[in-house]
Amino acid sequence: MSDDRVTQTPHTTVIERRSSGGGLLIGVAVLIVVLVAAYFLLVRNDSEVAKNSAVTSAAKSVERTADKAGSAIDGEAK
Repeated sequence: MSDDRVTQTPHTTVIERRSSGGGLLIGVAVLIVVLVAAYFLLVRNDSEVAKNSAVTSAAKSVERTADKAGSAIDGEAK
């Protein structure tokens, strides 16, 4: 007769979690969206400043013309 010996040795299973990079991709996408939005806001703001400057310049031109016309009318009336 043979004696069968069964020896059970405990073993440890190590499970490593590895990210597929999905979080990094989402982070980069959010950063790009924020940068694009900031760019458009800045361009729009510059556009508003340019528009306001043009309106102010036109108003000053109209004012100078009205002053000249008023002076000419005053000169004619005397």
